[in-house]
Amino acid sequence: MFDNLRAEMARRNKTLKDVGNLLGISLGAVSLKLNGKSQFTLKEICILAKEFNCSLDYLAETNIDGPAKAAV
Repeated sequence: MFDNLRAEMARRNKTLKDVGNLLGISLGAVSLKLNGKSQFTLKEICILAKEFNCSLDYLAETNIDGPAKAAV
């Protein structure tokens, strides 16, 4: 879940701890949220969108079918 959020974190070298500090939550709580075992609040997603300079829907987008496959 949250493939784009993970991608933005990687692009900016942000760790789970960095995101937790930004949101005021524990590293474990961030992990649970990224893995879909808990939910981000709207406020948390808004904070992340502002931090990563992107839209809410982009951050929450999930590739349900897995990675895109190249046309053969």
